[in-house]
Amino acid sequence: MYTIYKLRVAELDERFIDTLKHQFQDREIEIVVSEAVDVAEDETAYLLRSSANRERLLQAIENVAQGRRV
Repeated sequence: MYTIYKLRVAELDERFIDTLKHQFQDREIEIVVSEAVDVAEDETAYLLRSSANRERLLQAIENVAQGRRV
């Protein structure tokens, strides 16, 4: 089973722990904590890593700004 919880630190309470215990019962689990990032920002960063993608995206942005249809 794979589950992602996205919540604020202030929301971590006994109910959250109880929910985990109920869902996973006596199984061994692994907990990984990371700061949540905006998905759109993450996808854009991924696409901009490649110079070819970066040029294509920047050209598309320019085309939209200039009202050009390609």
